[in-house]
Amino acid sequence: MIQQRGNLDWILKQLDDGVPGIHMIVVLSADGLRIARYGGDPDAADRVAAACAGMQSLASAVSDEIPSVTGDMSLVVIEMKGGYFYLMSAGANAYLAVLSDVTCEPGRMGAMMRDLVVRIGSHLTSPPRRNGQTV
Repeated sequence: MIQQRGNLDWILKQLDDGVPGIHMIVVLSADGLRIARYGGDPDAADRVAAACAGMQSLASAVSDEIPSVTGDMSLVVIEMKGGYFYLMSAGANAYLAVLSDVTCEPGRMGAMMRDLVVRIGSHLTSPPRRNGQTV
């Protein structure tokens, strides 16, 4: 059930155990490549990671239009009929994404994701790449 680079399985499982209703957790690079996942299948996690890259880009573009906003996107929450999508910055060039059903309380999820990133954010980083190679 877990695909990963490095040893992130226990960390992602801890988030899954702490909040009911989670379907999938994905750690991704800023360019949309999956670093790790918990739950769901690998192909779905890859699609989520790719979509998240576009979402974080969109959030950054929108934040540029708000004069009082300084810094990058912190958290995006999308409520859909039957569930939620969460995307949070999680270290240098890395993001944490969670898909859940409606039993998941958004405030609790945001707090748990923030706690996770604070505790292990330095492990959730993705080195920059150029032409598909790590620089």
